[in-house]
Amino acid sequence: MGLLDIAIIGGGPIGIACGLEAQKKGLSYVILEKGPIVNSLFNYPANMQFFSSSERLEIDDIPFISKEAKPKRDEALEYYRRIVTSNKLNIQLFEKVLEVQKANDIFHVRTSKGQYQANHVIVATGFYDIPNLLNVPGEDLPKVSHYYDNPHYYAGQKVAVVGASNSAIDAALECWRKGAEVTLIIRGTEVGQRVKYWVRPDIINRIEEGRITAFYNSTVKAIHEDTLEITNEKGETKTIPNDFVLALTGYKPNFQFLEMLGIHITKDEKRLPEYDPETMETNVENLYLAGVICGGMETHKWFIENSRIHAKMIVAHILDKNQKRHP
Repeated sequence: MGLLDIAIIGGGPIGIACGLEAQKKGLSYVILEKGPIVNSLFNYPANMQFFSSSERLEIDDIPFISKEAKPKRDEALEYYRRIVTSNKLNIQLFEKVLEVQKANDIFHVRTSKGQYQANHVIVATGFYDIPNLLNVPGEDLPKVSHYYDNPHYYAGQKVAVVGASNSAIDAALECWRKGAEVTLIIRGTEVGQRVKYWVRPDIINRIEEGRITAFYNSTVKAIHEDTLEITNEKGETKTIPNDFVLALTGYKPNFQFLEMLGIHITKDEKRLPEYDPETMETNVENLYLAGVICGGMETHKWFIENSRIHAKMIVAHILDKNQKRHP
């Protein structure tokens, strides 16, 4: 492809938005995605419904029409796929970025399939790839999963769901409705306050009815083939029968990749990457961040709806730089 204006790492909604904006402004670019189009959304649960309404998930003012106000996962896959195909975006799928080196102001990007050179790089990789581990014995057993797809698989089984956020609560309710015996293990004192407002009363009612068992102020101590050990804040341990564990305790960005790029990251628990909020440029010149990755461990701060503007901000800054270099 020769020397590109921009290499975009990540083919999710924000990476696609960056590609669209670059294309509109006449900049050469490539989007590099390690999986299918919007890989993270593809790996969401099959029946997932977004918290946001469809118009808030739109990019580049392209209408997103859904059956309900809040679209489902498959509707989002259709929407973003059609944007990619109808606009003939230059996206390379199933091509993982392995290394990025900067030499003489040029970024050299090595992937699983080839190499690229670009004047600028945008990292829009999200945070869905690396789960927050429980770090307990037995977590590597086949019955343990940090991702959830379809409740049918767990019908008639004893399922422990670890977590109190949207993903955990959705999984608990769906599995229970398909005939699983569900136990919720929650580290705090209650179901998470950020759980979707139409779902939170549902789970609370099921717990109060005794249809779903909940252990509050509790964590997993150990996982065994047929049982699960739980401990509470008093140090008391309880062992329960168990067939499957869904450890839905959240995810985190690939900090190792960001540090490999030379991006500064705070040393506190937030792990915030350094960037200029006016331009999205990091401490590495001509290297930008876009989307939810900007929040570090604060994965609840950035969403599609409030980070889709990053594409226009970044491309505008690149064009401004180009204009100053070549007036």
